[in-house]
Amino acid sequence: MLADDSVLIREGLAAIVGSLGGMDLVAQAESVDELFADVAAFEPDVVITDIRMPPTHTDEGIVAALRLHRERPEVGVVVLSQFSQPAYVLSLFEHGSDRLAYLLKERVSPSELERAIRTVADGGSVIDPRVVEVLVSARSAQPSAIDRLTPRERDVLGLVAEGVNNAAIAERLVLSPRAISKHINSIFSKLDLAEDDDAHRRVTAVLMWLGE
Repeated sequence: MLADDSVLIREGLAAIVGSLGGMDLVAQAESVDELFADVAAFEPDVVITDIRMPPTHTDEGIVAALRLHRERPEVGVVVLSQFSQPAYVLSLFEHGSDRLAYLLKERVSPSELERAIRTVADGGSVIDPRVVEVLVSARSAQPSAIDRLTPRERDVLGLVAEGVNNAAIAERLVLSPRAISKHINSIFSKLDLAEDDDAHRRVTAVLMWLGE
């Protein structure tokens, strides 16, 4: 289902979703109240929502996403935003990244939107690379668990945060792919990330790097 107070945006998104195979658009909402009424009525697998909606046009979409994440953890949420401010993103992912995505409206293509929908429906998470760049530049230098990492591990995690895969990291740092895998496992260990899906641990490590 879709939630956006702009009719034009909703109709555009509806057309895109309608063109994707294996998906049905069950509802459209123009406010947070309508969003939750429709979620209760239609029980969608994924909600696509804007950030700023009535009544205050501030952070209703983020608040709604966090409430859905808490009350209906089986529902994936794709937040579409015009804003790359760190506060919005860190607030969204503060209590976990499962089934959450944050994409920038002006950059997202139909194929990227489809990928995000399917990813959150399957329990994963997606962050627009531009947002990651902003978060990296805004990262605080305050002491944190990140301080346990060696300089090389920081280099590796910084590249992970930019969305670079292991093979490309190895090429940039002139190391073997096996060495990169060892560094990443060491990062997980030093950040006290328990055994879990590697994709989930990578997202968690990146959020720790960006947020702390």
